[in-house]
Amino acid sequence: MFKSILMKRIAAVVAALHFMLVAQIPLAQAAMIGTPEVVAEQQQRIDQQQLLGMLDDEEVKQKLASMGVDRQQVEKRINSLTPAELAQFNQQLEQAPAGAGVVGVIVLFLVIFIITDLLCATNIFNFVKCINR
Repeated sequence: MFKSILMKRIAAVVAALHFMLVAQIPLAQAAMIGTPEVVAEQQQRIDQQQLLGMLDDEEVKQKLASMGVDRQQVEKRINSLTPAELAQFNQQLEQAPAGAGVVGVIVLFLVIFIITDLLCATNIFNFVKCINR
């Protein structure tokens, strides 16, 4: 009789534990990915690669070095830009005159640095105050 009562209690505890475990498992969510989402993701990668490719230009390297800005820091910032920011910067570069490419890239990087300083992501320029503090 003692064995029967013990087995019932153990079975009840195991059943309760099993129910709690199953109740906490989240359900999987599946959905179709549309073509616009895939195209936007690919465009973001292309835009990032274009900006990163501009860092290989000798004039850009010299200008950034003269300003005391590290290449890895620029790459990190470019990789952290949102798709909207990337699209805006690439649009500005496309609208720049052909001879102003290097100057445009440098100005672009300065704008990126200022925006990330404003958002408290970095602290490169002392004159830029963080808006989140």
